[in-house]
Amino acid sequence: MPWRARGVMEERIEFVVKAALEGSNLSRLCREYGVSRTTGYLWRCRYKEAGSWRGLAERSRRPQHRPARTEAVVEQRVEELRRRYGWGGKKLAVLLAAEGTELNGSTVNRILRRRGLVEPPAGYGRATTRFERAAPNELWQMDFKGQWEIREGWCYPLTMLDDHRRYLVGLQALLGPEGSAVGACLVRSFEAYGVPGAMLMDHGVPWWSTTNEPGLTRVSVGLIRQGIRLYYRGVRHPQTQGKVERLHGTLKRRLGRQGYPANLAACARVLDDFRQEYNQVRPHEALGMQVPARHYEPSRRAYQPTPRP
Repeated sequence: MPWRARGVMEERIEFVVKAALEGSNLSRLCREYGVSRTTGYLWRCRYKEAGSWRGLAERSRRPQHRPARTEAVVEQRVEELRRRYGWGGKKLAVLLAAEGTELNGSTVNRILRRRGLVEPPAGYGRATTRFERAAPNELWQMDFKGQWEIREGWCYPLTMLDDHRRYLVGLQALLGPEGSAVGACLVRSFEAYGVPGAMLMDHGVPWWSTTNEPGLTRVSVGLIRQGIRLYYRGVRHPQTQGKVERLHGTLKRRLGRQGYPANLAACARVLDDFRQEYNQVRPHEALGMQVPARHYEPSRRAYQPTPRP
């Protein structure tokens, strides 16, 4: 017979009481209560060991020892890397492998969840169509990261990202979006990495103007004179610049963990460190978990200080 509705604990107590009676037949009791002989002997043994009815209570079936559980020292290292970089399991697994610890991304993510280091994903609209240029320097994406207040006024980080290899060709701390400062940053990037075939930007200053029909500014004219084709993303459609927006999210989380610099010199140092990390250390899923610097090559088109008319 199965356990009756009056309660499992009551049935177990009644079973043990009958089993303790002189001349009781345990096999017959097991058949009567619909349990195996192994279970019957188990309840009687637990009652004798505990010396009370508490020994008959249901016990957790969770294993007391899990040999596959990651060692504490490894979990601690995972937490250290997470707090330093803020990356997910796949990227952290690459760093751990370089240190001689082989863990897959799923295992690293489980460790992060156990330690309360996983934040809920932010909701945002995804692009319906994705694109990627076939070779480095065919297209750079340029934009300003959201500014923050500093001692001298405001810091405006200017970012330039190669569309194909995600290489961060420029990340400069400016005091504002003035065309002269942006132009100087572009020249430094062109001198270091050559000139791209095209650039993708939004409809913002200083590369777009509402004072003339084609939207030209000194910055955009300077790019055209270098033979660069200009593309502008859709209005209120940041998904067009998904790669640079993703970069900005990574930078924002980094600054949120370590704190925003308070003056322009500190901003420059922090952004230089981030650019080095982004290009040389951080694995990218789009690159097969390799770093952008491993595949990026400068453009063969040299910057022309005095281009012909």
